[in-house]
Amino acid sequence: MKEKKKAIIYQLMPRWFTNCNEGCVPNGSIKQNGVGKFNDIDESKLRSIKSLGATHVWYTGVIEHATATNYSRQGIAPCNPHVVKGKAGSPYAIRDYYDVCPDLAVKVKNRMAEFEALVQRTHRMGLKVIIDFVPNHVAREYESDAKPAGVEDLGEGDNPMMFFDPSNNFYYITGQEFAPHGVDLGDYREFPARATGNDCYTASPNRDDWYETVKLNYGIDPWNGSRHFSPIPPTWIKMLDILKFWAGKGVDGFRCDMAHMVPVEFWQWAIGQIKEIHPGIIFIAEIYDVSLYHSYIFDGGFDYLYDKVTLYDTLRGILCNGWPASDLTRCWQTVEGIGGHMLNFLENHDEQRIASRQFCGDPFKALPALVVSATMSRCPFMVYAGQELGEPAADAEGYSGLDGRTTIFDYWSVPALRRWHQGKPTADERRLRAIYRKVLRLCNSEKTLAHGQFFDLMYVNQDTLDPSQQYAYLRHCDGEMTLIVANFSGQAVDTTVRIPQHALDCAKMSEGMYQMTDCLNDGSCTVRLNGDTCIPIHIDAHAATILKFK
Repeated sequence: MKEKKKAIIYQLMPRWFTNCNEGCVPNGSIKQNGVGKFNDIDESKLRSIKSLGATHVWYTGVIEHATATNYSRQGIAPCNPHVVKGKAGSPYAIRDYYDVCPDLAVKVKNRMAEFEALVQRTHRMGLKVIIDFVPNHVAREYESDAKPAGVEDLGEGDNPMMFFDPSNNFYYITGQEFAPHGVDLGDYREFPARATGNDCYTASPNRDDWYETVKLNYGIDPWNGSRHFSPIPPTWIKMLDILKFWAGKGVDGFRCDMAHMVPVEFWQWAIGQIKEIHPGIIFIAEIYDVSLYHSYIFDGGFDYLYDKVTLYDTLRGILCNGWPASDLTRCWQTVEGIGGHMLNFLENHDEQRIASRQFCGDPFKALPALVVSATMSRCPFMVYAGQELGEPAADAEGYSGLDGRTTIFDYWSVPALRRWHQGKPTADERRLRAIYRKVLRLCNSEKTLAHGQFFDLMYVNQDTLDPSQQYAYLRHCDGEMTLIVANFSGQAVDTTVRIPQHALDCAKMSEGMYQMTDCLNDGSCTVRLNGDTCIPIHIDAHAATILKFK
C-alpha cells in the first residue's frame, strides 16, 4: 500500500496573489488597485507552487462575500458599504454560499466556470484544492441569488419575534435596532438587530467586533446553554447542503473557519455524511481551545486542527520574547497521541508576517522555527503565499492599516510576490525560497519526516546543548533515523548531541556503523552508533541541521 504523503499546504488569496499593480493606493477601489483573477493562476504559477514541495493549495476568499464594489450591472445586488470592512470586504463575511467572488473572474457571468477551470488546472498539476467553509456567521446582507432551485435562504422563514428558536437560522435582539458603537451605518437599517458573529448577543457591538457579520444558530440557546438538536435544526441541513455543493465541484478539503464556535455534534453529523460521498475529502478546523482538541478529532471527525496555541505561540515566544527553546518539549506533550492531527504553520492570513517589524523583522532569523514546525511531526505544514520570499507586509493598505499582515480587506498587490511573478526577485528572496524549497521537499522525500515517529532528546542533552537556545529531537522509521537540531541563537554553535540507547531501541536500530547525511548541506560521513553516541555538530546562527542515519 502506497504511503500517504505529508500534506504541505500553500495558502494564497487569489485577490492579491497575481495582482502586479505597482501603483496601489490605500483604500483604493478595484479600478485603482486591480485584483488577481482565477485565470491568472495558470500552469506556470501552479508549477512554481508545486516545486516548493506543496501538495495542496488553499484558495482563500473564493466564496462570494460582501464587498463595496458594485456588480449590479452583472445582476448581483450591491452591498451596503457601511456594513463592509474595507473596499474589497472580508472573505469571512459570506454573501452567497452558492457563488464565487465576482472580483476573481475575468468575465463575471462566467465566474463559476472560471473557478471550476482553476480546480481542474490545479488537479492536473498534481495538487489538491482546499477552500474555506465559514459555518459560524454570514454577512449582514446575506442573500443568495445563485442557490439551486428549491434551496431556502438562510433567515428565510425565521421568526424575528424570538431571540432564540431552534428553527431560526439567526438570533434576534427583539425590539432593538442594530446600532454598533463607532460605526457609521449611513442608510443601513436592521430591525430587529441580529447577534454578531463573534458571539456578541447585543444590538450594539463595538467596531472591533465582527459587526459586519451575523451569528448562525445551530440550536444552542446562549442564555442557558441548552442544546436543541432533535429534530435536526434547519441551519444544520442548510450548511450540509452547502458542503455537498462545493464537494461536488471537485474540492478536496475544507478549512473550517472558527470551527470551535459551532457545536461538535454538527460536525459529527455533517462530516460523516460528506465523507460517505467523498471518502478522500479532508476537514481542517480553525480552533483555539486545546481542551476541545480530542472531541473535535474523535467525535467531530476533523482530520486536522490548527496548532496555534501550542506550537505556533511557543515558536513565536522563542523568536521574539526570550522563551527557552526547551519549551518545545511541552508542545508535543500537550498533543501527544494526536500530534498527527495537528496543522503546523508560521504564517497565515490572521497572523503577522515573519519578516514584519512586528514579528522577527528578518525572515532568516525564523529558519530554525521553520525546520521545527515542518519536521517535528508527520502532520501537515502550511505556508502563506509570500512567506517563502520574506514578504514583510510593510504597507498600510487601507482598512487593515500598518499591522504586519497582508490585508484581507483591501484591494492590494504584494511586493515580494509581484517581483517573483515578474522574474525580478531580490537575491535574498531567491536564497530564502531555495531554503524553503529544500526543507519542504525533504518533508516527503525523507520517510522519517513524512511518516516517522518522534523522540525528544532534550532530557539527555542538558550538558551538551543550551536549552534556552537549542532544541534537538529524532524522527525514525523503518531502520532509518533523522536527527534535527535547531539553533535559535544569534551565534553559531559547535557542540555534540547525545543519542541514548533508549532512542536506538525505539528506532529499532542496532549498534554499528551508519552513513550520516547532512540533508540541508549535502555532505555525508560514516559514524558509529552505540549505547551513548555523541554526534559532533556545527550549526550556524539562526539555523538548523537535519542529519539522516542509514
